[in-house]
Amino acid sequence: MLFNSLPFIFVFMPLTAIVYFLLNKRHLTVFANIALIIASFIFYGLGDVHSVRVMLGSLLVNYAFTSQINRVRDPAERKGLLIVGIVFNVALLCYYKYAVFFAENANFLFGTHFDFSNIFLPLAISFLTFQQIAYLVDTYRDETKEYDFFDYALFICFFPKLISGPITAHRDLMPQIKRARNRFLNWENVYKGLFIFSIGLFKKVMIADKLVETVGSGYGAYAKLSMVEAWATSLCYTMQLYLDFSGYCDMAMGAALILNIRLPVNFNSPYKACNIQDFWRRWHITLSRWLMAYIYIPLGGNRKGLFRTYVNLFVVFLVGGFWHGAGWPFIVWGALHGTAMVCHRFWMTRGFKMPAWLGWILTMFFVNIAWIFFRATNIETAWSVTQKLFDIASFSTEHLPELAAPVALLAFARLFPNSIEWLDKVDARKRWGIFAALLTFGYVLVSHRVSEFIYANF
Repeated sequence: MLFNSLPFIFVFMPLTAIVYFLLNKRHLTVFANIALIIASFIFYGLGDVHSVRVMLGSLLVNYAFTSQINRVRDPAERKGLLIVGIVFNVALLCYYKYAVFFAENANFLFGTHFDFSNIFLPLAISFLTFQQIAYLVDTYRDETKEYDFFDYALFICFFPKLISGPITAHRDLMPQIKRARNRFLNWENVYKGLFIFSIGLFKKVMIADKLVETVGSGYGAYAKLSMVEAWATSLCYTMQLYLDFSGYCDMAMGAALILNIRLPVNFNSPYKACNIQDFWRRWHITLSRWLMAYIYIPLGGNRKGLFRTYVNLFVVFLVGGFWHGAGWPFIVWGALHGTAMVCHRFWMTRGFKMPAWLGWILTMFFVNIAWIFFRATNIETAWSVTQKLFDIASFSTEHLPELAAPVALLAFARLFPNSIEWLDKVDARKRWGIFAALLTFGYVLVSHRVSEFIYANF
C-alpha cells in the first residue's frame, strides 16, 4: 500500500488510528500494539504479499538471536551470537537483492551459467536488514532488555517507516510507544500530522510525478540529447528525486504523528548544503547515521591516521551506493560520493576556505552529475548523459525554456523554509487543519494514478 493512494488516506489510516486509540482508551495496551503490528503487516502485504513471509521469517529469527544474546552472559558466546546474527541478515540481503547481480558478473567474467532470475526482491529488504542489524548490536550492548516480542515486532514493522525509512534505532521509537500519554488521541498531533502529510502529498503528486515524463523521455533518448536537453533532463531528475523522497519523509512523519509518534528527521533541505559533508548531514540523515555508527566507527573512523580515515570514508560511501541498488551505476554513484568526501576532508585538513555561494554551486554541480549515475540503468547511459552536459557544439536556445521549471524548483528548495520548519509553527488552530484538508482535496481532484516512491525500490 502506498501513502499517496486513496485507500490509505481515507480508509487504512483513519481506521488504524481509531482502533488503536479505542483499545488504548479501554486500557488494552498490549492489544492496541498488536493491532498496530497487524495493520503494519496488512500495509506491507498490500504492497507485495509475497514479501510477507520473508519479513516474518526474518523477524522471528532475529528475535530468537536477540533473546539468546540477552539470556547468556558469557562475552565470547554473546559476541558469537551477534556475529552469526549479522551474517544471517547480510546473507539474506545478499541472496534476495544481490544474487542476480553477482551471478551476471560471474557469468560474464568466467563464462559460467548461474541463473537466479527467479528470485524476487522483497519490499524494503534493505531497510529491514539495517534496522535488525542495529537492534542486534544494541542488544549486544545490553540496551534492549526491557522489550518483549510485541515491542520488537512493532519497532521493526511500524508501518509509517516500514517501506522507505527513516532507519530508526529502538531509542528513537520505543520510549514514545511506551509513554502513557501517547496512547490517547492528541488533536494537536493530529493537526500537525495532517499538515505535514498533506505537504508531502503535494510534493509527490503535484510536482515530483509531473517531472517523471520529462525525465523518462530524456533518458529514453539519451543518445540524441543536446546540451540544454541534457541539463534539463538531469536537473528534472535531481528535483524529482528530491521532492519524491522529501514527500515520502513528510508523509511518514505525518502518519506517525497522528499516532503520537515523532519519527526522526530524515530530510533537512540537502540542496541548501554548501559542501558534500553538509549534504550528507541533510540527505537521508538516518542512513548516514547508520553507516557512521555501524561501519565507519567499527572500521576505525578517524582514529587511525589520515590515510585510514580517507579509506574508511570511501568504503562507507561505496557500501551506501551498493545498498541502494544491485548495479554498477549505484556502485559508481557511491564511489563518486566517497571520493568527494575524501576531497572535502583533505580540503578541511589543509585549512582552505571557499565562499559559501561558490561552495553551494560546486556542491549542486557535483550532486546533479552524481544523480545521473543513480538514475541511469547502465554505465553507458550515465556516461553519455554526463558527456552531453558539456557538449557545447550542440548548444541551442531552442530548449532553454525546459530549464525554467527545474531551476525554479531548485531555487525554491535553496531559499525557502522546509516542511519541518513549517511543522514547528503548527498548533491546534483550525486554519492548519483546513490547509491540510484543502491540499488533500486538491490531490483527490487531480489524481488519476498512484505512482510508487523512488526509494521504495531500495
